[in-house]
Formats: sequence, structure tokens, C-alpha cells
Amino acid sequence: MSKDILEKGAIIQRDKETFAIAPHIAGGIIDPAGLRRIADVAEKYHAKALKITSAQRIAIVGIDPEDIDNAWADLGMKTGAAIGLCVRSIKICPGTTFCKRGQQDAVGVGLKLDEKYHGMQLPWKFKMGVSGCANSCAEPAVKDIGLIGTAKGWRLLVGGSSGVKPRLGTLLAENLSDDEVFSYIDKIVNFYRDHAKKQRLGDFIEEIGFETFKKEIMKKNLS
Repeated sequence: MSKDILEKGAIIQRDKETFAIAPHIAGGIIDPAGLRRIADVAEKYHAKALKITSAQRIAIVGIDPEDIDNAWADLGMKTGAAIGLCVRSIKICPGTTFCKRGQQDAVGVGLKLDEKYHGMQLPWKFKMGVSGCANSCAEPAVKDIGLIGTAKGWRLLVGGSSGVKPRLGTLLAENLSDDEVFSYIDKIVNFYRDHAKKQRLGDFIEEIGFETFKKEIMKKNLS
């Protein structure tokens, strides 16, 4: 077997024999019991490593294919959307919940976005980052949708990517409340889902033009 198993959230490894699985850890926040469960599963099924990923998950690396189902059953956790054409885990910083520099509630907003959008099927992979201040620890400028907290509210960036074709997100709106953020993001996701081809949001925006995109989102946001 030499391919990812999408329905099981299993990613083929370099040896073409074993797989990595990554349980969903919303915002990278997990309790001690969850950590013990992951460690126990890794030991039980002789994983080669535990890898903390850039998407704030913990990947269990080097699982034999015949152990994948049992490993998931023992974990009792949802699959992290690490592969496929969907919304990946929402990357968030500590925000005002934990960080002395936080200016907006990145944890609260990020977890709500994760609950609503994580795993949603879209024309291409889709990433979001939520940072509670301009230090941008969640890398919002290189996400399809990025939020940066300021003293006056949220700055909303769109179209960023750190992939094969890197690009910085473009400012769509600023000084937004939490509710305004949720409204804008809902319009963006729906517009992208309904009109884009198999392309990242930034490529879609480039294709139709930023001003056209902005006009559509603003119009829909006011409706």
C-alpha cells in the first residue's frame, strides 16, 4: 500500500509501509488525560515517533496499516483534517486567555471557527490562523484566512499561502468585532465553495480580482 487512506486520516510515510495518524486537537489545547491516551496508543502500537506538527496536532508516526483502526478506537478522538480538500485545523495563539501581549481572544474565536469549519469539504485545502496580536504567532498572513488582533478589533486577511506558491494575505477589513469576523468568514467560505475551481483561495481571488472579491463579500455581508 503506497497511498494515504483519506477516510481513516492515515498518511503514508516515506517507507511506503507505515502510516501517521493525527488526532484532532482543537487549537493545540489538550488535557493531561488526552496526552496520556496518545502516548499509550503510540507505545501499544510501536509507533516510531510522536511529532508535534505545525498545525498544533500530535502525529503518531509509523503505525502499521493493520493497527490503524484499533489505534483510532483506543484514542477515542476525532481525526485531524491533515489531508484532503477541506478546512484544516484552525491554528491559534494563546491570545488574551493566556498571553500577556494578547489584544483579542484568539482562543475563543479560534475554537469557534474550528468547531464550525474543521474538516468542511471545499474546492481545495483551506487554512486559517488566528493571532491575538500583531506578533502573529499563528502565522495569519500566510493562511487562506488570517486574523490579527489589535486594540480596536480584528484585522482580516485573505488569500495567504505558505505552499508551493507563497503569498501574503491581503487586508479585507479591520477593526472588526468577533461577530463581524464570524459573519465575514462565513461569507468568504460560502462564496469560495460555490464559485472556485480546484484552487487555493488566493488563486481564486487573483483570478477574479481582489476588488471584485471584496465587493462580493461586502455586499453579502450587508445583506
